[in-house]
Amino acid sequence: MYDNLSIFEKRYEELEKLMADPEVTSDGKKFQELAIEHAELTDIVNAYRKYTETSKNLNDSKEMLNDKLDDDMRELVKEEVKELEEELNDLDQEIRQLLVPKDKNDDKNVIVEIRAGAGGDEAALFAGVLFRQYLRYAERNNWKTEILNTNEIGIGGYKEVIFMIRGKGAYSRLKFESGVHRVQRVPETEASGRIHTSTATVAVLPEVDEVEVEINPQDIRIDVFRSSGHGGQSVNTTDSAVRITHLPSGLVVSCQDEKSQLKNKEKAMKILVSKIYEMEQEKQNAELSEEKRAQVGTGDRSERIRTYNFPQGRITDHRINLTLYKLNDFVDGDLDEMIDALIQEDRTLKMEAAHLKE
Repeated sequence: MYDNLSIFEKRYEELEKLMADPEVTSDGKKFQELAIEHAELTDIVNAYRKYTETSKNLNDSKEMLNDKLDDDMRELVKEEVKELEEELNDLDQEIRQLLVPKDKNDDKNVIVEIRAGAGGDEAALFAGVLFRQYLRYAERNNWKTEILNTNEIGIGGYKEVIFMIRGKGAYSRLKFESGVHRVQRVPETEASGRIHTSTATVAVLPEVDEVEVEINPQDIRIDVFRSSGHGGQSVNTTDSAVRITHLPSGLVVSCQDEKSQLKNKEKAMKILVSKIYEMEQEKQNAELSEEKRAQVGTGDRSERIRTYNFPQGRITDHRINLTLYKLNDFVDGDLDEMIDALIQEDRTLKMEAAHLKE
């Protein structure tokens, strides 16, 4: 592993020389490409250099123990050896973590899709709880949100809600939320006080530019229809709602929240492009089965990932067996403790997989 790092260092030094070349600096595009590669190597090269220096200092200190030293000096050197060994171990872990391949989508905005599952109106109400939970989390991170499409039931619940969260690193923080969320609680409408179990499905998709996904205009069918709210009431009296069908895949996306047909079409296309991109990613992940196993889980909508138990005030994530007793804070958007644990577990699994390949 460390032999490969010396190659990174040589490339890093080569990039620094190239970026100082007047011919390169005069070519804005070329300079930008080199600057991006240089920035990507900076952390790993700095950590490697620190590791090399610390390793040398450790060897020097160990050699000193072979010399004739008085008792006090020998104890000082032993203590120094211990500290350097701990520092070297920490640097080794840091380097292994830096070598884990980064998800190219991590810095992207996300489209979040929440659908009520089993449980009727109670499932729709739970979908509403999840919707507000993610809105509050976005607010805590100063991210912007935009509703793309909703299908309300009229009592604060949603059969479906699709919205966008815009902010740096949104996908990196929310990508592990995809899957089946289960709730256990006593419904407000339940007179006998029995605990019901309901579910809602969450899908988190990275926002994708149309240039990243090639869609043949002949492969889509666009239908327009009159928007309607919950209970069958008309939202407006024009055919502004849009339904787009991607014929090769059978994917269907509808959008009706805007009064403008053009805006609904733009939003529907944004969702469709991200869904097609997700399908392509799933195909690639199926081929890279070993890499897929070295992940906590990002995308399997049929996987039950989390239980929200209201009577006991706890949330349990079944992928990492973590239970937190702060349900009220959690559904109010305090998700960082859970998300940090998921990210750390994912990194650990990937580091272990990378180590086995060495």
